[in-house]
Amino acid sequence: MNNFKYKNPTKILFGKGQIENLTEEIPANAKILMLYGGGSIKKNGIYDQVKKALKNYEVIEFGGIPANPEYDILLRALQLIKSENITFMLAVGGGSVIDGTKFLSAAALYKGDTPWDLLTQKTPTLEGLPFGTVLTLPATGSEMNSGAVITRAETKEKLAMGGPGLFPVFSILDPQVIASIPERQLANGIADAFTHVLEQYMTYPIGASLQDRMAESVLQTLIEVAPVIIKNPKDYTAASNFMWSCTMALNGLLPLGVPTDWAVHAIGHELTALYGIDHARTLAVIAPSHYRYNFDRKKEKLALYAERVWNITEGTLEEKANLGIEKTESFFHELGIKTKLSDYTEEFDGTANVISNRFKDRGWLGLGEHKALSPSDVAKIVEMAY
Repeated sequence: MNNFKYKNPTKILFGKGQIENLTEEIPANAKILMLYGGGSIKKNGIYDQVKKALKNYEVIEFGGIPANPEYDILLRALQLIKSENITFMLAVGGGSVIDGTKFLSAAALYKGDTPWDLLTQKTPTLEGLPFGTVLTLPATGSEMNSGAVITRAETKEKLAMGGPGLFPVFSILDPQVIASIPERQLANGIADAFTHVLEQYMTYPIGASLQDRMAESVLQTLIEVAPVIIKNPKDYTAASNFMWSCTMALNGLLPLGVPTDWAVHAIGHELTALYGIDHARTLAVIAPSHYRYNFDRKKEKLALYAERVWNITEGTLEEKANLGIEKTESFFHELGIKTKLSDYTEEFDGTANVISNRFKDRGWLGLGEHKALSPSDVAKIVEMAY
C-alpha cells in the first residue's frame, strides 16, 4: 500500500427530515445565495422545505444551472455573489449544481485575470467562499469531495478543478428525494457511481486488501439495489443504500494508498463536450473498450473483480478477466444504457482524432494508472467504442 494523507471536513446529515436542520449548520448572520437547476425541486417539494428552513435568513436565488454546469451561466451567478455581498452559498441539486457552486466558491475569491484559469491552470483551490449542499440526485459524490467539472459551450470543453478549499461545509442527504427522480437519471446515477469505483479499483494489485474490499462492497451494493431502485424509487431501504453508495464511491476513501486510473472520465468528458451525451453514458461507452485495450495491464484486477463482485470462480485468469468486462457491459445494458458511441450519434467519424489532438494540445501525454496512455492510445480506445 502506498503512503497517503486524508482529511475530509464535510459534515454529513443523513436521513429523513434533515433539511429541517439547515439553520444549525449555517451562520446566523449569513447572506445566502441558493443555487439550483431546472426547477424540479419546485415540483417535488424540496424547494419549499429549504425555503421554510431558511425563513429567518436573507436568501437570494439563482436557478437554471444545466446538467453540465455551463461557465457563462455561472459567471452570471458570480456577478450576483459580488454585487450582493453573498457570504454563504447553498447548492440544492445534484452533482452539476454542486460542481457549479464549487466553481463559484473558488471564483468568488479568485484574484487572477479570468476564472476559466481555475480550470486550465490546474492550480488547487486552497480557500473558497463557504457553501453547503442539499443533495437531490445521487451520482457524482460531489457532496462529500472537493472536485468539480465545468463545461464551456463556447470552446466545447469540459474540464476539472478542485482543491482542499472546495469541500462543502455540510451536505444533507435525505433518501426520500429519490422517489421523484426519473428512471433515466436513476440509471445514470448508478452507472456514474459504479464507474467512479472502477476508476479507483481497476488498476493493478498493490496489497491494499481493505481498499479492495471497500471498493468491492460499494460495487456489490450498487448491483444489488439497482433493480430495486429502478422499479420502485420509493423503497426507502434501497434508496438509502443507493444514496450512501454514491457518496462513498467518491468521497476520497477508496483511493487511499492505491493507484487510480481516471482515463475513462477524461475521455468521457470529451464526448459530453462534443455531443452533449449524458456523462454516465459516456463512461459506459468508454469503460469496456478501455479495459479491453489495456487488458494485459489490468487483467489481474479484472479477474479479482470477476471473482469477488460477479462470483465467477471458474476459468483461467484471462478468462475470468474477460468475463469481468462482459459482466460490466451487461450491467450497463440492464440499466438501459447503451455502450457504443454509434448508439448516441451518427457523426462520430473523426471523433477519436479530435479527442487525441485535444489531449496533445493540453499536454495530457500520459493517462491512466501507469501514466502510459498516449493520445494515440486514447484515439484507439475511442475507435474501439464506435
